[in-house]
Amino acid sequence: MAPSAEALRASLSQARFALTAADGEGPVRGVEELDTFAELLAGVPSEVRAEFRTQILGALGDGMLRETLEVFLANNCSWARTAEALHLHVNTVHYRIERVEVLTGRDLSRLDHKLDLYAALRCA
Repeated sequence: MAPSAEALRASLSQARFALTAADGEGPVRGVEELDTFAELLAGVPSEVRAEFRTQILGALGDGMLRETLEVFLANNCSWARTAEALHLHVNTVHYRIERVEVLTGRDLSRLDHKLDLYAALRCA
């Protein structure tokens, strides 16, 4: 039993989130058990995730710029490790990341912009 209408509304919202996040393979978990970004994103409706991804990354297309961004973020924004992983010269990585910044309107020296791009990449 919920002690108030507001508590009932919160319970309903949490139940909807858990249902959306359920993948059919594991047990349904409550929101109080969320402990990863992936679990948080799983509770966001797929239409919302797709729209967010398109809004943030749409200008990049599905080619080398998106791949460079993924590898750059996966390597903690290390120019040298990204260049090595992609078998590129470090100047090429700089050029591509600059293009990503221009096309997305995000500045990868800012944490909030890195998080936007990382989230969009994870919104499959």
